[in-house]
Amino acid sequence: MSLEQKVMDELKNAMRAKDEAALRTLRAIKAAILIEKTSEGGKDTIAEVDEMKMLQKLAKQRKDSLEIFEKQNREDLAKKEREELAIIEKFLPQQMSADELKAELQSIITQVGAKSAADMGKVMGMATKQLAGKADGKAISETVKQLLSQG
Repeated sequence: MSLEQKVMDELKNAMRAKDEAALRTLRAIKAAILIEKTSEGGKDTIAEVDEMKMLQKLAKQRKDSLEIFEKQNREDLAKKEREELAIIEKFLPQQMSADELKAELQSIITQVGAKSAADMGKVMGMATKQLAGKADGKAISETVKQLLSQG
């Protein structure tokens, strides 16, 4: 089942349940899907990789906003962002733990033959492709820096 179909099913359920947070978030995902479809010259479907990128972008926007609202002590707005983030994360694959990420990146560093921070670009290129959807880009970058600075 495509992401669009899953979102539409969830949207119907949210309407029946009168769940405002879910409705707001699912409509945002639906809008992002429509934008993605029309931006590519009117495609009927979106590749799964593009769906994951789109969902990650939406999740990142919520995380960034949440961070700002928490710094400004705006709990009312932070609560909305948390609700939306939880719903978006339902559609994303399970994120890797810090230990799993570190082990996977260590393997990539070995494959690439990276020795120092100067090789970070090579490692990041391979890591972002292999770990797409499984880990946040910021977490990947910070872990790679840490691992390369040790070596």
